[in-house]
Amino acid sequence: MAESIKVVCRVRPLNENEKAKDNNYCVSFPTEASNLIRLEKDKTYAFDHVFQPKAQQAELYNTVAKPIVADVLNGYNGTIFAYGQTASGKTFTMEGVLGDPVLQGIIPRIVHDIFNHIYNMDENLEFHIKVSYFEIYLDKIRDLLDVSKSNLSVHEDKDRVPYVKGATERFVSTPEEVFDVIDEGKANRHVSVTNMNEHSSRSHSIFMITVRQENLETQKKLHGKLYLVDLAGSEKVAKTGAEGSTLTEAMNINKSLSALGNVINALVDNHAHIPYRDSKLTRILQESLGGNAKTTMVICVSPSSYNESETKSTLLFGMRAKTIKNIVTVNEELTADEWRRRYERLQAKARRMKEIIARLEAELKRKRLHIVIVSVCFVVEKQILSPIRYTESETVSSTDWVVAMELELEEEASDTVSSATPSGVPSLPSTTVPTSCNTPTSRPSDSTVPFTAVPAGGGGVLGVSEEQLHALYQQLDDKDDDINKHTQTIARLRLQLEEQEEMLRTARMEAETSLADVAQLQAECQSSKEEAKDILQALEELALSHDQRDAELAARDREIEEIKEHLAQKSLLINGKESEVQLARDTLAAQRKKYAEIVGTLIRDVLDIGECMSSQLQASQLTVLIAGHSSILWPTGKYTNLNTAFIIANLSCVDKPNTGTGERLDEDVTVMRLYMNKMKTEAKMLHSRVNQLEEERVQNVQLLRKSEDESKEYAIRVRELEAKVQSLTDKVDDSDSRKRQLQDMVDNLNADVAKLRANEQLLAGAGSTNKEILAGQSEIRVKLDEEFKRQSEQYAQQVKQLRDELESKDKKSEELKDELNHVKLQYEKSSEESATLRKQLEATTSRLEALEKEETRREQSKQDLRALEETMVKEFNTLATLRRLFVQDLKNRVKKQQGQNAGAAGLKELLGGEEEEDESNQWGSLAQREKISFLENNLAKLTMVHKQLLHDNAELRLELPKLEKRLRASVTSSRLFYVVLAHELKSTVERVRNLEMSLKEAKEGAMRDRKRYQHEVDRIKEAVRRRQVGRSGLASAMIAKPIRAGHAPPAAIQGGGGGGVVRPT
Repeated sequence: MAESIKVVCRVRPLNENEKAKDNNYCVSFPTEASNLIRLEKDKTYAFDHVFQPKAQQAELYNTVAKPIVADVLNGYNGTIFAYGQTASGKTFTMEGVLGDPVLQGIIPRIVHDIFNHIYNMDENLEFHIKVSYFEIYLDKIRDLLDVSKSNLSVHEDKDRVPYVKGATERFVSTPEEVFDVIDEGKANRHVSVTNMNEHSSRSHSIFMITVRQENLETQKKLHGKLYLVDLAGSEKVAKTGAEGSTLTEAMNINKSLSALGNVINALVDNHAHIPYRDSKLTRILQESLGGNAKTTMVICVSPSSYNESETKSTLLFGMRAKTIKNIVTVNEELTADEWRRRYERLQAKARRMKEIIARLEAELKRKRLHIVIVSVCFVVEKQILSPIRYTESETVSSTDWVVAMELELEEEASDTVSSATPSGVPSLPSTTVPTSCNTPTSRPSDSTVPFTAVPAGGGGVLGVSEEQLHALYQQLDDKDDDINKHTQTIARLRLQLEEQEEMLRTARMEAETSLADVAQLQAECQSSKEEAKDILQALEELALSHDQRDAELAARDREIEEIKEHLAQKSLLINGKESEVQLARDTLAAQRKKYAEIVGTLIRDVLDIGECMSSQLQASQLTVLIAGHSSILWPTGKYTNLNTAFIIANLSCVDKPNTGTGERLDEDVTVMRLYMNKMKTEAKMLHSRVNQLEEERVQNVQLLRKSEDESKEYAIRVRELEAKVQSLTDKVDDSDSRKRQLQDMVDNLNADVAKLRANEQLLAGAGSTNKEILAGQSEIRVKLDEEFKRQSEQYAQQVKQLRDELESKDKKSEELKDELNHVKLQYEKSSEESATLRKQLEATTSRLEALEKEETRREQSKQDLRALEETMVKEFNTLATLRRLFVQDLKNRVKKQQGQNAGAAGLKELLGGEEEEDESNQWGSLAQREKISFLENNLAKLTMVHKQLLHDNAELRLELPKLEKRLRASVTSSRLFYVVLAHELKSTVERVRNLEMSLKEAKEGAMRDRKRYQHEVDRIKEAVRRRQVGRSGLASAMIAKPIRAGHAPPAAIQGGGGGGVVRPT
């Protein structure tokens, strides 16, 4: 699908410097239409959209970038880049102000929109998003996320698509993570100050978003790339005032932008060579310019008249770029099933083409047979019509009959020739057809008809009777009718011949088309072979992915083992805590029993003291005493009249064990018993001291007030302890702290019990009031027992729940182990089968290669034999020529020798000297001998060469039948091998299908097991994570974070103060 590059123009407002210099607008908008812009004194330029200076960022985004989001998520590549001079608003258009909902640019809005699209899509889709951020600075690619990578290179993948090798890729799952990457990259980008811009970008930045999508039901995979490019602006040194390093940067920027312009000019002019490699910028944007991408260019212009020339060049650049067309296709990764279905479709198409070719060949054979039949009919017609047309009674002009013969040669015979032929024509002796009869219907005049002389009679004309004349005219009419019929037959046959010629031409064209289709089918067959290779490669990749899944399962198994070990440790820890709790219970029961015995003894002592006492304490004294010791729940009642000072002194002594430990309890009890004995001996003295106590009442009131304050503090402390006990029952895992709190509570209870015993001894003999005190103490004891029992039951129930959960975890882990072993067995079987198939495929491949090599050697031997035969023929011709020349030369020399011999004989007779004759013969014969010897040597050499050639030819002829026999045998074996190979391939395809089905089922089962296992692991990890926060590893930047469509992330995960994902308006 061919699409033109979308070009939009954005005009920024005048900045403060331009307003201060009173610069005017050099651009105008002729109509209300949103796609026209005009320079002053210049033509009007039309773009896909023109944004006036008042246009908002949201309007620009909705027109330019929003349509590309859905395309990228559907598997297309997209590119948005801003072009223009420096300080024209490119960076503001692409980035804007991050975090500002009104002023943010294309990049933050498109990030939000991508995630919002994902959250609103089908739940069966899973996305992996990764981002890269790099810049081209001084014609070097620099990674903005890793400043140590300062000179990256551009490579091509297997599909010849350029990419930056070694660039850092970050997997992201929320918009906030993308913005963190952008902030990190912006901090490393080169920016400097010029006369035209305080924040001038000194490099071309490219922010790449890669979205990979997988349908979990159909296993369909799509991937799209989105390039967001912020180009550095073209600069004029005279305006920017660049110096030093800034000047070097400006030179490199202008060089790369010039290379970009050359690429666009070459694409517009349809040049054979596109100079993508002239710059790294054009190399990276190769797919965006004339490749596989939906590209949108935002040309940013300045409206100031000071920059009119730069604005004009920018507008012309946009107009040229608008004519570029890209071939856009979906980036889809086909599965093995889709490859197989495509292969089957191509096979069906090849079969249909073969049937068409066979039908056309049969039609061509019928046409050729028809032409042969027509030729035979033409010969038959010529043989039949010749006696009729060339009878002695007809003397048609030679010119007309030549034309008729030409027509006969061109026409095509039909079945009507025999019926159209006249049965017979009577001949008239001594009469001829006139030569001037050019038309079939013309009658000859009387003067033009010659006839034989007959005696004159009354019934004839010039000796010819009327009957003879009428017969002659009748014969002429019959001849004219025959001529008309033959003329019509010839015209009809001519039409039939033209139709047959047209059919022949059509058949030839169809045959040529069929041959072209055959060639196309052969090419498609070759491509099908390549696709089959790709399918095999895909199967190998599938096996690798299966190995990876096996490794993941092994890792999961190890995690299960670790979790089991951790659970075993926790079980041991729980057992230890249970034993400690049981020990604490036993200790507490023993202490309770001991405290009960001590309290019983104290009560008996108090009763003895009460019997010794005879009077009662006043109610006011009892009130003061209770207020002073409100931390102990005193029962109300009557007390005997004791010595108040002595009681307070004893109570102050009894209060001391409140701060002691459990080990001092026995000593305190012994002291209290001593006090009890002393009280028994001094009970009688208390009655006399009552009056003294009345005098000290005022002091006791003050002491009681202080005691009330202390009782309030004690009440607060009791409430705190109760809250602490309640919190300890909720925290099962924190057993150590609970034990300490329980010990503290036991100490407090011991102290309270000690206080109760002391008070009971002190307040013995109070009568009915003492009974109420004992009733209150029993109620306290019952409440404490109930509370402790309830806490013990809750703790036991929690321990039982934990044990049940551990047992269920063990059962589930055993089930997961069994399923994992089953999956491993299936995988081993499939691995063995795939290895067997791979070996068979390698064996067949090696056999095919051997046969191809044998065929190549056979063809080479044929070519060598043919060349040798040609060389031998040439040598034979040369030898024959040399022989002929040698014979002629020899004859000439013999003739010359004979003449010389005759001359020598005459000279001998004249001179009469025998010696002179011998000398002359010697000189003449020497030269001849030399020539003869030279020719003999050449003849011997040629003879040897001829014999050698004959010998080689004979050997080759002897070897030729063997080679032909071997060739036939190899062809036969090749055919058998191809048949066997086809059968094996068929069985292999079926086996592969079965394996794919089993693998699919295994995948589904593994996916279900994986989900169930993941659920269990997550639950266990959640329980363990509370106690071991340090073990939860943080995800690194290169770990993929899948995003499930239809599920927005919770607010707790978004973090970063982003405030959630909001669709831009």
